[in-house]
Amino acid sequence: MSFQVMMGQLAEGMLTTCQIFVLTLLFSLPLGLVISFGRMSKNGLVRGIAKIYISIMRGTPLMLQLLVVYFGPYYIFRIGITSSYRAYAVIIAFAINYAAYFAEIYRGGIESMPKGQYEAAKVLGYTKAQTFFKIIFPQVIKRILPSVTNEVITLVKDTSLAFSIAYVEMFTTAKAIAASQKSMVPLMAAGIFYYVFNFVVAMLMELWEKKLGYYS
Repeated sequence: MSFQVMMGQLAEGMLTTCQIFVLTLLFSLPLGLVISFGRMSKNGLVRGIAKIYISIMRGTPLMLQLLVVYFGPYYIFRIGITSSYRAYAVIIAFAINYAAYFAEIYRGGIESMPKGQYEAAKVLGYTKAQTFFKIIFPQVIKRILPSVTNEVITLVKDTSLAFSIAYVEMFTTAKAIAASQKSMVPLMAAGIFYYVFNFVVAMLMELWEKKLGYYS
């Protein structure tokens, strides 16, 4: 296999890895906010369900969750598993897993806000929704950004776990090429990609954090 062919195959895997990354964030960030509301709900049942959900998602391995989401429909409901479902299973498992972590990050940021801001907004005639999204949430974002950055960086590396259900992303491709060619070059190329990807993500998050700092 020529170097060009190998890099072409790795590039396809890189695109899949980027797809997992982007779609996971697209679904897990808003879902995490919804779960954080449940976690802080005054309704004991809702709060309890959210707490159990977060505990399970954070207390079990992501690889196990991938296997459950992928094989669960067949073993539980006897629903046939198609090859196209593999991609959906990856995104579903990653999204529900990371939503639990983001939920706790959101909760910590929201609960750290002074109660006086809510009271001042009420005096000014803001509704609860307006108070949260116009006053509280922008400040919460600034406070939780370092924690979110850590999770996002972890997500880049966790995308390699998709191999557990034979979903072909970059790590799976690199491993297969390395085995067939008896070479470490594909694995080294994969390592460089993960490092560069993480470096770019960290840099962008740092720039965003500095930009938000101007509005302190």
